Amino acid sequence: MSISQETSRRWQMLAITVAIALLVWLLAPVLMPFAVAAMLAYLGDPLANRLERLGIGRTLAVSIVFVVLMLVIVATLVLLVPLIARQIENLVQNFPRYVEWGRDAALPWLQAKLHLDPNAFDTDRLVAEIKDHIGSIGSVIGKLSRSGFGVVMWLTNLVLIPVVWFYLLRDWDRLVAWIDRMLPRSIEPTIAHLARESDAVLGAFVRGQLLVMLALAIYYGVALTLIGISVGPLIGMVAGLLSFVPYLGFITGFAAAIIASLVQHGDWPHLLMVIGVFVVGQLLEGYVLVPRLVGEKIGLHPVAVIFAVLAGGYLFGFLGVLLALPAASVILVLLRYLAQRYKLSDLYTEEGSPDTVIAEVDVTVSQDAGGRVQTETRVAEGHESTEP
Repeated sequence: MSISQETSRRWQMLAITVAIALLVWLLAPVLMPFAVAAMLAYLGDPLANRLERLGIGRTLAVSIVFVVLMLVIVATLVLLVPLIARQIENLVQNFPRYVEWGRDAALPWLQAKLHLDPNAFDTDRLVAEIKDHIGSIGSVIGKLSRSGFGVVMWLTNLVLIPVVWFYLLRDWDRLVAWIDRMLPRSIEPTIAHLARESDAVLGAFVRGQLLVMLALAIYYGVALTLIGISVGPLIGMVAGLLSFVPYLGFITGFAAAIIASLVQHGDWPHLLMVIGVFVVGQLLEGYVLVPRLVGEKIGLHPVAVIFAVLAGGYLFGFLGVLLALPAASVILVLLRYLAQRYKLSDLYTEEGSPDTVIAEVDVTVSQDAGGRVQTETRVAEGHESTEP
């Protein structure tokens, strides 16, 4: 292939990539149900493949997986929605107690320890602003609920997700094979290798991490409830949900549980029990759940996880938050591949000629009898210079 043909081929591939990215950007507002359905199909495909290996037809296997997962999701919603509603109602009812504890205990302690101005915190104004914001949120939700278009879009998405999920799950293997056939033959082996590696990363992260989050949410919620924390289930759900960022779920849940314990009980035994619950939770996560369910870590740094979630939310809204971590996992695979290609390239391996300007220099700083500082510079060529 000539240089001009190679350049033309690369420009065509770049144009196709840019067109696909632009199309995703423009259609982002309507892609949410399809993205959710694709994630559910990706999670359910291994189960359908196992049933196929047992001699069950693809359509029947997909129907079994679809029905079972739908029943699990519906049962989870039936159990969680009333629980979350009761927990939020409990939190709202006890909110004046939290404000009173903050005003009479926490703020005076902070002011005494940090030597702050007693008038720096106006709790009455803070409570009034919180109530105003809660009221504004309620009015926004009310407007959205009364909006005919919003209700129609919400119901449409609710109906579309299971329908698209079923068809994507049924045709998942054929869809993957079609994409493989449409790839340019020159890059197909590389893309196939990266796809297999990305699938391994996503399998370890998405499926495993979801189980870790679920296990931690159940553990923290049940344990905090057993030691007498009234909002324990809510704290457990938040801690489990945020556990995909290392230590974020632990820190958030631990701080919330400490505050709830101090407000509700205000004694050392409950405080020590809360500390024990989260110490055991960290040991359970680090030595049991993550090694067994996730396996080898995908290598995403906590800062990279936070950046991915914020960047995804800024660029694509809720869809971006939903796809941030899977996309970051795939990008990590691509970056590893590019790093390997770079280390095999002439830019990295070719050694340059010695730079005549750079020489090894040994600098010695000393002080004479008069107190003046002297700097002695010894250059590799043997030249010496002394500067006062």
